[in-house]
Amino acid sequence: MPYLLDANVFIQAKNLHYGFDFCPGFWDWLAEQNRGGAVFSIEKVEDELVGVGDDLSQWAQAAGAGFFLRPDAALIPALREVAAWASGERYEPAAVTTFLQAADSYLVAHALAQGYVVVTHEVTATSRKKIKIPDACLGVRVKCMTPFQMLRRERALFVLGRRH
Repeated sequence: MPYLLDANVFIQAKNLHYGFDFCPGFWDWLAEQNRGGAVFSIEKVEDELVGVGDDLSQWAQAAGAGFFLRPDAALIPALREVAAWASGERYEPAAVTTFLQAADSYLVAHALAQGYVVVTHEVTATSRKKIKIPDACLGVRVKCMTPFQMLRRERALFVLGRRH
């Protein structure tokens, strides 16, 4: 089951749980899983990451198109379905507009079109002022989980090595 990662997975990993300086194994695992066809993200997420000019930007640039999927023909009908769901759910108009212009709607649509599981730190919300990824996934029948659920499901191990 392939995974599609939200920008917040990368950002929180870098800032909190899996910094490049103390847990390179996480980043190596992502690259390895990508080469095996199991972990990806999308071009719009890449755009959010590369403009910062930090370690994560460099990592994202090095990962490139093989990691960050480009739009394809299957995305168009999926985007329409995601937009129809968002418009029909009684969210405030500004929430719908913001969601449809952001990477979030494209992430959900890519997952819908290609059968990916969305991975995000976002949680469902009852507010009608912002559309959250897990709510959109639920609305269009796309599986969604946290990064920790993905790591456990895939039995990822980041084992200490010898210090040099």
